[in-house]
Formats: sequence, C-alpha cells, structure tokens
Amino acid sequence: MTSSTPRRSGRQDGFLRLLRAQWAAFRSGRGRLLALAASVLVTVSIGLLIAGGARTSCVTGKGEGPCPAPLVGPDGTAVRDKYYFVHQPLTGNGSITARVSDLIGQLRMPDAVPGVRNVKQGVVPWAKAGLLVRQSLRQGTPYAAVMLTGEHGVRMQYNYVHDVAGGPHNGPQWLRLTRSGDLVTGYESDDGARWTEVGAVRLGGLPETVEIGLFATSPGVLWDTAAAFSQVTATFDRIGLEGANGSWRYDDVGVSMESDGTTPHHPGRAVASGDKLIVTGGGDIGPATVEGGLRADLMLIGGAVGLIPVLIAAVTFVTAGNRRGPSGAGLPAVGSAGARPPGAGAAAAGLPGRPGVAGDGLSARAIGAEPVGRAGAARLLVAKAAVAGAVAFVVGLVAAGVVVPVGLALLRANHNPIQPITLGTGLRVIAGYAALSAAAAVLALGLAALLKRAVVAGGLAIALVVAPHLLAGAGLAPWLLTVTPAAGFAITQSVPAFAHVDVVPSLLGGYYPLPPWAGLAVTCGYAVFALGAAARVTPGGRRARPGTAT
Repeated sequence: MTSSTPRRSGRQDGFLRLLRAQWAAFRSGRGRLLALAASVLVTVSIGLLIAGGARTSCVTGKGEGPCPAPLVGPDGTAVRDKYYFVHQPLTGNGSITARVSDLIGQLRMPDAVPGVRNVKQGVVPWAKAGLLVRQSLRQGTPYAAVMLTGEHGVRMQYNYVHDVAGGPHNGPQWLRLTRSGDLVTGYESDDGARWTEVGAVRLGGLPETVEIGLFATSPGVLWDTAAAFSQVTATFDRIGLEGANGSWRYDDVGVSMESDGTTPHHPGRAVASGDKLIVTGGGDIGPATVEGGLRADLMLIGGAVGLIPVLIAAVTFVTAGNRRGPSGAGLPAVGSAGARPPGAGAAAAGLPGRPGVAGDGLSARAIGAEPVGRAGAARLLVAKAAVAGAVAFVVGLVAAGVVVPVGLALLRANHNPIQPITLGTGLRVIAGYAALSAAAAVLALGLAALLKRAVVAGGLAIALVVAPHLLAGAGLAPWLLTVTPAAGFAITQSVPAFAHVDVVPSLLGGYYPLPPWAGLAVTCGYAVFALGAAARVTPGGRRARPGTAT
C-alpha cells in the first residue's frame, strides 16, 4: 500500500500537469480562439436574426391580427381542445355506456387540379370517438376519455398528455366510462357483457357536477410538410346513462370562426336517428406540438453551423503537430528521441523540450516517466480530448445561454405565441447544446488522431455531425438523426414528443426521432468510440528517461 500510493499520486499530479500543459497549448493557437469566437457569433447571430424576423398572425372573428397565447393544460403544456360534444351534466357518481358501431371520415388531400378541393373518404390514425367526462366545457380543463381511434385501437386518454393503450380493435366496440368521486375508469368490451378495464385516473379537484357524454374529433391529415383538414363521423348506439337523466346538449367546443365573425370554420354536428347518435367533429384533444406557438429550440437553429468552427478547432488541436514532424496527429512517434531533432518530439506531443526548445512546460519526469508507447500516448490523447471538450462545452454554454433567452424575449416583443417552457426544460436546452458541442469536439479530435489529416478529419466530422442535421431541417432523411452523431441535437428539443400525436417529420415542425437524452447518448457513443480507436492505433515508443523528452 505504501509503495503504490506515491506512484498513483504522482500519476494523478502528472496528469493534472499534462492537462494544464494542453490547455496552454490550446489557447496558444490564435486561430483556434478565433474559431471559437466565430462559433458563438454564428450561433447567436442566426438565432437572433430568426427571432427578430418572426411574425405570426391569425385570422379570427375580429379579422387578422396577433395570434392568441397558447391554450395551456393542467400541467402547463400547450394543448389543443377542439371536438364535438353531445353531453349531459352528471352530479355525483355515475357512468355512460355506448357502442361505437361505425367510424368514417373525410380527408383534405393536395389538390390534383389547382383551385379544386381534393377531399376523399378516410380516417386519420389518431381520429377519436368515444366517451368523455370533464370538469367543464372551458377549454384546457381536466378530463378523461375512453375512445376508439382510427388505427390505434381503444385508448384511454386524460389531461391531454397521458395515453393508455387498450385492445387493438378497429371494428365496432363497446365502451364504458364511470365516475366515482374523483376516480374515472374506462372499460371496453366486444359484446357488451364481458368488460375489460382500460385504465383509471384520479382527476384532482373534480367538482360535484361534471359534463359527461359522447365526443368525436380528428387531427389534421399529414402531407409531406404540412397538415390539412380532416373530420371523423362516429355512429353511437346502445347508449346508456346512469346518474344523469337530463336532455342532450350539443356543443362544438373550440370551433373557430371565419373572418366574418359568425360563420364556423369546419363545424361539427350531431344527428339523432332512432336510438343512434351520429357525431361528426374535427380538431384534437391532446398536446399542441405545432399549434402551441414558436419553440425555444428554434433559437438554436444556427447551432449546427456554429458547430463547424468548434469541430475545426478540435481537429487542428491534434493535427497541428504534424507540421513539426512526421509523428502524425501531434502524438509521440515510434522510436527514440534521437530519431528526430532534439525537442521535436516533445513539441509535437505537447511536452517540453530541452532548454531552448519550444514546449508546453511539462517534462517526462513530471508525468511519472510513463512509457511513450501506447499508454503515454493515450494519456496525452485523453488530456487533449478533455481540454477540447471542456472548451467546447463553455463555448456552447455561452452561445446557447445568450441566444435562447434573448431570442425568446424578441419573439414575445413581436407578439408571437410561444410554447410554454419550464425552467428545467430551458436549462436542459442550454446545457444540452453545450454538452453536444463537447461531444462533437471530442469526436472530431478522435477522428483527427485516427486519420492524421486535418482536411479529411474535419470534413468527415462535419459530414457526420452537421450535414444530417441540415438535411433533416429541410425535411430530408430524418432517419439520419437516429444513426449518426447528429442525433445529439435531440437534446435541444424544447417540446416533448408524444406517442399519441403524429407530426410532420421535420425539425422545423419540432420532430426529433429520438428522446433528448437518447440522442445525446448516440453522439457520446460515437465520440468515445473514435477516441478509443485512436488510442489503440496510436504508435508506441520507448520509455522516457527522467529529464529527457520523447
């Protein structure tokens, strides 16, 4: 124990000195410092240019003007709450049972003939028709519903962001919704006799009297880069109510008006036919991933371009040593110190040379006289990666820490609706971009150590990190954001993805194929692999003698 402790302590002290030496070497490169300054400038400038030029307007019953603030649900998420509702008040406990015997719809498709509306029969995957209980008709209030969907079977959804899967039914299906205090439970049945629970939820603060009934709604049909109108029509029969015995009320909740202020835009309707109710509605009850306003991550739309100088700085931090000798990648070469002019190997490795030779102020003795072979070269490579990653993190933190809050302030000043964002999400977006910058820098450094050519390594780093993000931003090959290091941009998404909401597969629409931390993990995995591969193939050499350079 006593014999190994000084050696371990000496190695730790030596590595700290090596880190300081590499930091001194990094900041001695004026070009690298200018590149990092350019990264901040580019990221901030593009973001603020977009924020300053953004203008949104909406046509309402009062004419065209600023869009209203996003509708917010119980947990602060921007939501949509538009549907057709046939309902009755329910005081106390009770239930509603009905069979959805038919589900059809209409979809607005791209016009085959300019100016001629192209509407066809069909139902979108998340069209919904079923039973609903909610606090009141006021939009954004708590609710629970059990429903049959277009292509996702039976579901129970509540408070906009929660979704529970039931059976995979697409044909006629019995549904039941019960209320007991603040506990609401949804059931499904194939025959109306044997029932299966889909889910149960407690709606806190549910009043004594609630609204209970039948609803229908349908989110827009997705085109390549946009969403268009759709409606769903559901036929309900075998309707039974317990605890409510009033008359049916009909409400087109959330319907918007044309510019004349009196004509409903895409209105819903309900028709009674014998013991059946045929209900038609459009819209959605769920998260507003696009309609909820401009997103905070749009402020980092220039972040991909801003990463290019960071990648170049990381590459040149390694390959700059190639200009001083044939060692490659600025790391120690095979052979003895006598194979090169005195001090040349030390300069390339970031170690001090002999008196009068440029170096980073660190002797072989200072790092514990480690082998200059694979172990010593690997320690040097890790030190370079630590410095490059730390510097890139700070640069990304500064850029995101400026452009996100300032950009959002500009958007608000220009009366744009903004997607609600919590403090935690805002911090994750800012710190996440910094972490992405660090991982990308380490990846570029590892590629440079492997390839030993600045142009090739820099080009490959840009192709892996930046190009897929730009393609996805244009709506092309979004799958690249799952298999390339560009997946890490998912860490900057400020509006979460929801499985029960389909979106256009474009970054501009807020689409990321991976969750935030999973995307960042992909980038970090690439960085670790590149650095590890570079450490394994780095050439070795002889053990350094105390007081000499290698």
